[in-house]
Amino acid sequence: MTTDRPTAGQYITYAYGRRLPDSMRDWVANDLSGPGAIRRHMIRYVIPPHFILAPFWLLPGGLLLHVAITLPIYVWAILMTHALNKIWRRYRLAQHDLDPKLADVGNREKHARKHETYAQRYGARPESNDTYSSSDPI
Repeated sequence: MTTDRPTAGQYITYAYGRRLPDSMRDWVANDLSGPGAIRRHMIRYVIPPHFILAPFWLLPGGLLLHVAITLPIYVWAILMTHALNKIWRRYRLAQHDLDPKLADVGNREKHARKHETYAQRYGARPESNDTYSSSDPI
């Protein structure tokens, strides 16, 4: 696999759901599970509500009215983006024929020392074949 980068048009369509060619799988894996993946995801999905909510600011009324109309919707959009972050990144990895468990790699590396300390103190955790694993994309 090469380390191709998407063009501007490809990147915009990719950011909102389109699949990239297989030659860009390494780039996609890094984008969805590498450093800054959560930040990139949040930025991508807090921009579209601006376009939807902007016309409300054209209605006649004061600042308080505009804030009261748009802020609850915008806050809800941000909260839903954060809540569905890992689910969406897993889905996107599966969409590009990559392992959905890659979305957890950063978190596993971050907490590896805690798990090692736990294993030393209490013994290794048993391996389980949990069919309800949260690493499934959907």
